Amino acid sequence: MSLHPSPHALDERREAGERLRDLPADRAVPLPGQTGQTGSAGSAGSAGPAKAAARPRLRILDGLRIVAAVLVLVHHYTRREMWGGDAFGWLTTVGRYAWIGVELFFMISGFVICMSAWGRPLGSYLRSRVIRLAPAYWFCVLLTMGVLLAVGKPFGGSGPGLSQILTNLTMVQTPLGSTALDPSYWTLWSEVRFYLIFAVVAWTGLTYRKVLNFCWIWTIASLLAPGSGLPILDVLANPTYSPLFISGICFYLIRREGPRAGEPWALLVFSWLLMQRRLNDIVQWNTVKGDRLSWEVCLLVVTLCYVVMAAVALGWLDRVDWRWLPIAGAMSYPLYLLHQQIGITLLAKWHKDVEPWTLMLSAVAVMVLASWLIQRFVERPMAVRLKRFLESRPPRGRTEVREAA
Repeated sequence: MSLHPSPHALDERREAGERLRDLPADRAVPLPGQTGQTGSAGSAGSAGPAKAAARPRLRILDGLRIVAAVLVLVHHYTRREMWGGDAFGWLTTVGRYAWIGVELFFMISGFVICMSAWGRPLGSYLRSRVIRLAPAYWFCVLLTMGVLLAVGKPFGGSGPGLSQILTNLTMVQTPLGSTALDPSYWTLWSEVRFYLIFAVVAWTGLTYRKVLNFCWIWTIASLLAPGSGLPILDVLANPTYSPLFISGICFYLIRREGPRAGEPWALLVFSWLLMQRRLNDIVQWNTVKGDRLSWEVCLLVVTLCYVVMAAVALGWLDRVDWRWLPIAGAMSYPLYLLHQQIGITLLAKWHKDVEPWTLMLSAVAVMVLASWLIQRFVERPMAVRLKRFLESRPPRGRTEVREAA
C-alpha cells in the first residue's frame, strides 16, 4: 500500500480544508486539542464570537480612499475650461489625469466589499451597504439642492426639478432616466450594480472557490455583453469597469490566502489586460476639446494603482497604521458627494473676483471641513439610528406566543 495519497484524495482534502476555513467564526469547528466557545453571539451562555473573527482594520485602505477623493476633487477644480487657461501650472497638469482616482475607488471597493461580506449572512451584508451609503448620500443630496436654490437656480428651468430631487434620493436615478443632481453620482450606479451581483454569491456563503468562480463568470459576461444585443447583460456586467472591481476582489483573495495562491494572480493579470483596453474609451470620455490626454500616461497611473493595491494585498503597507486614517477615510465619501456640483457652482460664481489659488484652496478647505462635519454629526448618528431601525423586529403577536408555548 502506498503511503502517499492520490491526486484525487489531495483535491478532496484541499476542498474540505477550504470549506472548514471559510466557515463563519460562529460556526467554526475546533480542531483536536483546541478549546473555547464557538457558539453564536445570540445564544445563551455564549461568550460571543471567537476573537479570531475580528477583522483588523486596514488603515492603509482608509488612506487610499481619501487620496482617491482628493484626486477627483483636484481634477474638477483645476480644469482649464473653468479658469480660461492654465491657472495652476503643474497642478493643472496633474489634474488632467486625476480622474483616475475613480478607478482606484473601484478597486478598493472590490477589496473591501469582499472582505466585509465574508462570513456574513445575506441580510446583514445588504443592510450594511444601506447603512454605509444612505445617510451621507441623502444629506448631501438635500444640501446640494439647498445650495443650488440659494445661488438662484429654482425648481424647473435651469435648476433642479422636484421630481429630479426626489428621484435622486433613491440613488438609482441613472436607470430611472433622471439627471443626477451632482455629476459625481454616476459612480454610485456602478457601485450598486456590483453590490447586487455580488449578493448572489454572498447569498450561499462565501468561499475561496465560489468567489473565484464568480469572478471568472463575471469576466466572461463582460466579454460577451457588448456584442450580445442584450441590454440587461450589458447593464449587469458593466464591462467598462468590471475589471477594476474584479481586480479588487483578487487582491483581497491574495491577502486572505497568501501570495502563493496562483489563480487570483492569473485572473488579476487578465483583468489588467482587459482594463487597458477599456481605458481607451475612458480616456476619450475624459478628454476635453483641445486638451488631449496621453493614453500611455493614463495606463501608467492606473498600473501604479495596481502596484499599490498589490502592496496592500501582500502586507507591505501594513505599517501605514496612523490613527487618523479611519477618520480621513470616512470623510472621503461625503467629500466625493459634495465637491463637484457645489464646489464648481461657487467657483464659477467668484472666479473673476478672487485670485485662482486663493479661491481654489479656500474651496478645498471648505469642502474638507464640511465633509468632516457631515461625517461626525450627520452620518455617524444617522447610521446608528438606521441600523437600529433596519434590525428591529415587530413584537410577537398572541398567535406566535401560543405557538412558541
